[in-house]
Amino acid sequence: MSYIIKADNVGKQYFLDHLNKESYVSLRDVITNRFQNFLKKDKKVPKENKKEKFWALKDVSFEVKEGDRIGIVGSNGAGKSTLLKVLSRITYPTKGKIHIKGRIASLLEVGTGFHPELTGRENIFLNGAILGMKRTEINRKFDEIVEFAGVEKFLDTPVKRYSSGMYVRLAFAVAAHLESEILVVDEVLAVGDVDFQKKCLGKMDDISSGGRTILFVSHNMAAVESLCNKGIFISNGKIMGQGTSREIIDIYLNNSIKNSLEKQGVIDGLYRGEHKLIKRVEIWANGNISNTVNMGGELEIRVYFQSLESLLYPVLGIIIKDVFNTPVIGVNNKNYIGNLIEIPINKGVFIMKIPFLQLISGTYSIDIHFGDGYRDLDVWKNVTSINIEKMKFTEGEFINEGINKFFLPDIKWDIENWSN
Repeated sequence: MSYIIKADNVGKQYFLDHLNKESYVSLRDVITNRFQNFLKKDKKVPKENKKEKFWALKDVSFEVKEGDRIGIVGSNGAGKSTLLKVLSRITYPTKGKIHIKGRIASLLEVGTGFHPELTGRENIFLNGAILGMKRTEINRKFDEIVEFAGVEKFLDTPVKRYSSGMYVRLAFAVAAHLESEILVVDEVLAVGDVDFQKKCLGKMDDISSGGRTILFVSHNMAAVESLCNKGIFISNGKIMGQGTSREIIDIYLNNSIKNSLEKQGVIDGLYRGEHKLIKRVEIWANGNISNTVNMGGELEIRVYFQSLESLLYPVLGIIIKDVFNTPVIGVNNKNYIGNLIEIPINKGVFIMKIPFLQLISGTYSIDIHFGDGYRDLDVWKNVTSINIEKMKFTEGEFINEGINKFFLPDIKWDIENWSN
């Protein structure tokens, strides 16, 4: 079967401006200088900005066959969205060539192709025309688009008054229902609610069953595995792997584990300005700082915090999630067997210890919530990953693995003073 999309050594270069601090001037300075230059007839040459070359994509080559469902995975800033923009002809490659056979419907940002002053009805026709559809074709699909988006009551309202959820529902409905050969979807579906995400995934499954080609960028590995038959892993603008969706997910997750484990279980939050209270997080396994713990081993999470005001009820919440971002353990000391700690404190280290970790082997991520017993004061999503290794016995491996995913563990909570 011949290709429908082919990329040959594609590269995309941008220039990053690095302004010299001395070149910064206020608006008042600009006006004053120009007025003085006019009087003196002596125009000053502005200082040259330093520009750095940055390759968002480097030597990217691949082929997509008709009917393929390609999941594109990678960390933030890896080049996934840039690749989709190049494929959608929103931007052109600096080097290399893109060969495409057929029309592309792209959904890369909320309301792509929408005009805020036009109504939902008018934008359906405008967006359809941008995608290369004839008016008769749009008319034929119009009712299906409106029903899928669920915006009947607001069809004649300017889309600038739409919520982000309404925006994305209508934008996806237009892109998915018009008869293009290729559908390109970025992580934009994360804007919608859970029910709408399921609806979108179902629609994309129907589209692929009809022989159309889909390129899907997502951080939701469960969605990628269920929807896509093939995958591409991108890192630092380069393709690091191609294969089945399961193979690529494994490569991507193993790469993420490696990067995370290099931190040796210590994550310093002092440089992260968005964290108001959490200053440092340590992962301990069997008495040592480490991101790797054996099944049935001891896991300890230490959270160093500092508050301007004393907290009467310091509360630490821990969520452990599997590779599909599904919580498998979610606990906090306030609601866990009456472990509400009543110690007025503004600086300390909160310790959560699981003496016997009963999770099957695999990779898990950790979210941390820190508060005062009434609300979250600081939240740190995906602090790090932990790798749980199989526990082997003389008779064989842990026999329940793959059957029982987790058990609610016995957890101990404590707070100690923290001095620098």
